[in-house]
Amino acid sequence: MGRAGTYVKELAVMTAMPAAEPTRRDFLYVATASAAAIGAAAAAWPLLDQMNPDASTIAAGAPIDVDLAPIALGQVVKVFWRSKPIFIFHRTARQIAEARAPDWHDLPDPAPDSARVKAGHEQWLVVIGICTHLGCIPIAHQGNYDGWFCPCHGSQYDSAGRVRVGPAPNNLYLPPYAFLTERKIRIG
Repeated sequence: MGRAGTYVKELAVMTAMPAAEPTRRDFLYVATASAAAIGAAAAAWPLLDQMNPDASTIAAGAPIDVDLAPIALGQVVKVFWRSKPIFIFHRTARQIAEARAPDWHDLPDPAPDSARVKAGHEQWLVVIGICTHLGCIPIAHQGNYDGWFCPCHGSQYDSAGRVRVGPAPNNLYLPPYAFLTERKIRIG
């Protein structure tokens, strides 16, 4: 009986010791697991990163933000979105009045000035700067209507981007855009 009691006592002492104090083996387990986790993350990163679109794809279709603050009153600025020129026109009160004056029902492509701008931001006109006739780039502040003149075939657009004279069948197209703040827009 004495012998069995000694064995139980020794077993209790042996099992209590390793749990209280870490050994080299515990350190090796933790170090190996950490190295495996870092290696798995390093191997997974290129696989996950290659699923993102490349820079040329992002540039071709991504929205662009434009700061309107440096654009002077009466100035037309050209930016590019999806490889298309976008005209941003900071219209004066006179240009807005001239765009609203004609009966828009009589125009070749009828559209009121209010349908060509965002409500509350009537001084800003944003259009795609490509002539709707054959795809030329019109020149700003030219022609009889203080808008754009296409030198290729003589189409003239007013300060609302509506075709007034010439072979162009449609008004200058409007890109999708929204005002982020009073002085910043996002095109696309």
